[in-house]
Amino acid sequence: MTPTSTGLRRTLGVRDAVVVGLGSMVGAGVFSALGPAAHAAGTGLLAGLAVAAVVAYCNAMSSARLAARYPASGGTYVYGRERLGPFWGYLAGWAFVVGKTASCAAMALTVGSYVWPGQAHAVAVAAVVALTAVNYGGIQKSAWLTRVIVAVVLAVLACVVVVCLTSAQADAARLAIGLPSGVGGVLQAAGLLFFAFAGYARIATLGEEVRDPERTIPRAVPLALGITLVVYVCVAVAVLAVLGADRLGQAAAPLADAVRAAGVPGLVPVVRVGAAVAALGSLLSLILGVSRTTLAMARDGHLPGALATVHPRFQVPHRAELAVGAVVAVLAATADVRGAIGFSSFGVLAYYAVANASAWTLSPARAARVVPAVGLLGCATLASALPAASVAAGAGVLAAGVLAYGVRRWWAGRGANGPSSP
Repeated sequence: MTPTSTGLRRTLGVRDAVVVGLGSMVGAGVFSALGPAAHAAGTGLLAGLAVAAVVAYCNAMSSARLAARYPASGGTYVYGRERLGPFWGYLAGWAFVVGKTASCAAMALTVGSYVWPGQAHAVAVAAVVALTAVNYGGIQKSAWLTRVIVAVVLAVLACVVVVCLTSAQADAARLAIGLPSGVGGVLQAAGLLFFAFAGYARIATLGEEVRDPERTIPRAVPLALGITLVVYVCVAVAVLAVLGADRLGQAAAPLADAVRAAGVPGLVPVVRVGAAVAALGSLLSLILGVSRTTLAMARDGHLPGALATVHPRFQVPHRAELAVGAVVAVLAATADVRGAIGFSSFGVLAYYAVANASAWTLSPARAARVVPAVGLLGCATLASALPAASVAAGAGVLAAGVLAYGVRRWWAGRGANGPSSP
C-alpha cells in the first residue's frame, strides 16, 4: 500500500483527535437534542442523560480497544470484518454510512435554520459544499478549523450556563428527577441523547491518520467523551433550572429560550451564532468520518472501487469525500431534520452493537467482556425504544443493505462459476 494510492498520512496527535471528537459531539446534541429528550422523558431528562452516557462509555471503551488493535480507516466496519466476519463488517459500515449521512443532513439543516430560517435548505446545501471543500484540502486543515469551532462553542455554552444558574429565575426544585413518562420515556430520551454522544466514532474512523494509534486512540476517546459529558450535564442542569422540563420539552430553540427566560435577551443572537457554529463543527467531523468509512468499504469492493483513491497531494480520499458531499447536499435540500435525527440514532446504535460484539471476542476473560456486554444490551434497548417511525425506517434500510449484500455475493458467485460450467 503506497501513500499516494490507498494509504493515508498519520498526522493527528491526541489533542487533534480529542478536538475532532468534541467538534462532533458538542455540535450534534447540545443545541438540538435536549428539547426532544425532555419532551420524551419530562423530569426524567437527567436520568435519560445518565443512561445515554453509560451506553456511550461502554461503546467508547469497546471502540478504543478495537481501534488500537486495528488502526485503519473505517472504524467498526474494519473491526466487524476482522473479528466477526465480512458480513458483520459490511452491516456496520452500511449502518454507519447511511445513518451518519442522515445526520450530516440534519446538522446542515440546523445551520440553515439558525442562520437564515426562511432559506434553511439553501444555506444547508451551501454549508455542505463549503465544508466538503475544507475536507478536500487535507486532514490537518480540517482539524485546525474544528479546534476553532470547539473553542467558540464552549465559550458560548459557558455564557449560557453562567447566565442561567445566576439568574433569579433559576429554581433548584425543577431539577428533581421523576418518571412522568415511565421507564420507556427515559429510554427514548436516552436514545435521542445518544445521537449527541456518538461523535467519538470519528476518532476511531480516523485511525489510519492518527500518530501512534495504539496509544493515541485509547487516550483520546475517553477524554473526548468525558469532556462532552461534563458540558452536557452543566448545560442540561442550567436550562432545566430556568425552564423546567415542560417548557424545555416544548422549546424549539431551548438554549435561546433559556437565556431569554433568564432575563438576558441580548444573549440570544450570540446563542444563535453559537448553535450555527456548533452544527458546522459537527458537520465537518461527520463528513470526515463518513468519507473514511466509504473509503474502507470501497477498498473491499462493497462500494465502487473508484472511491478508494487517495489524492496524491492532499492525502485525502477525495472521491469518497466528493461523493458523500453530493449525497448530503441532495438530502439537505429535501429532508426533514426531525426524521433525520431519529433515523440516524437507529443506524448509529446498530453500528455500535457490532462494535461491542466485536470487542467481546478480543479476550475470553469475563472481566474484559462486561463492558462490551453492557454496551451491546444498551444499544439494542435504546434502538428499540426510539419512536416507532425511526425504528421502522432504520430496520427497513438495514434490511435493504442485507439484501444488497446477498445479491452482490450471489452475483459474484455466479460470475466465478460461470466460466467453469459445461
